[in-house]
Amino acid sequence: MLDRANSAMLQLLPESSSIDEDGELIVGGCRLTDLAREFGTPLYVVDEAGLRNQAQRFDKGISSRWEGSRAVFASKAFPSTAIYRVMADEGLGVDVAGPGELFLALRAGVDPALIIHHGNAKTSDELKMAVDAGVGLIVIDNFDDIARLEAIATRRQRVLLRVVPGVRGKTHDAMSTGQEGSKFGLHRTEVERAIDMLDSAANLDLVGLHMHIGSQILDVAPFEEAIESLATFGEFPVYDLGGGLGARYVASDQPPSVEAWLDALVGAARRVLPSDAQLLIEPGRAMVARSTVTLYTVVTVKRGTPTYVAVDGGMADNLDVSLYGQPFTASIANRLGGTDVVDLVGRHCESGDRLIADALLDAPVVGDTIVVAATGAYSFTMNNNYNGALRPPVVFVKEGKAQLVVRRERLDELANRDVEE
Repeated sequence: MLDRANSAMLQLLPESSSIDEDGELIVGGCRLTDLAREFGTPLYVVDEAGLRNQAQRFDKGISSRWEGSRAVFASKAFPSTAIYRVMADEGLGVDVAGPGELFLALRAGVDPALIIHHGNAKTSDELKMAVDAGVGLIVIDNFDDIARLEAIATRRQRVLLRVVPGVRGKTHDAMSTGQEGSKFGLHRTEVERAIDMLDSAANLDLVGLHMHIGSQILDVAPFEEAIESLATFGEFPVYDLGGGLGARYVASDQPPSVEAWLDALVGAARRVLPSDAQLLIEPGRAMVARSTVTLYTVVTVKRGTPTYVAVDGGMADNLDVSLYGQPFTASIANRLGGTDVVDLVGRHCESGDRLIADALLDAPVVGDTIVVAATGAYSFTMNNNYNGALRPPVVFVKEGKAQLVVRRERLDELANRDVEE
């Protein structure tokens, strides 16, 4: 029987997680220590079945509550070709920001008609790329977007207008996007002028409004308030309600369930939006966070006050901690739980390279495999080469089989962009 600590940890790990008779953590039917030995560490491990289940919770959940609605994956959370393919397989649209994400989405076979193109500083080149690809919706963020896109579009291009609802969710300031003063979208005094400009543009078809209030929001009330604000801008055929639902990183996090979040969105929409409009949602963090764990190997243990447990990764493969102070939960992969209070730190030359302060581990020693839960959102996105770190591989696991979908970067690739004399 699982004790309370182990049970709490399993609730943070991917859906398919379990503990075998030897005390080994299993994800997708694979022992995590075996994966660490086979593929090396740091390593991102994705529970493919759990990811697909979550995609369907959002897509079927919104379409069953509001006819004609659709879930669109906010791909900045995990812009990997393999993740895009999963979303395409499951029938979801994707939102992209910039030419790189658009390139990957198209490479993965995402239907261009189901792509929403975002960005607060879109260049003419990327707008042309989106138009040429046949992207279904381009989100107008500013007046320069209108001018550039009008000059580029040679046929009718459907667009959404991003508006600022004037709502701040309770989250880190760097993750808040819906408040007055946000760098994203147009404020109330600018919206009427933008609508007039779009209405007079020959090849731009304004079909609706877009909003997004931020990320890692653990309460439904700000979403409801934002939808009520959205309704005051006028009636349109399409309303994109954005994403922002938070994920669970530590036991004390209590985000709304997907179902509760959708109930809140649709309930507010029924009160204030046209009943025949199409609703779009753009979950990102809540779509992928739980699906993935990161594996590390313990390299050094410095016992003292505090005790430092140093691993072979860190801020190069998980920048969320340094940027946002995001808390995470870790365990030893074959000794779940523990009472040793340690600081789990990375290998990089920064005092701020601390993955988890006051982590509880079971007598960590050099060579142990560490598993950090809920790293599916933004860890892969923001991985980098600090101190010459090699970007980690990604492995999908399902029914006892492991598939390498992104290989580890090689040392020689660090020089790929060098110009030799």
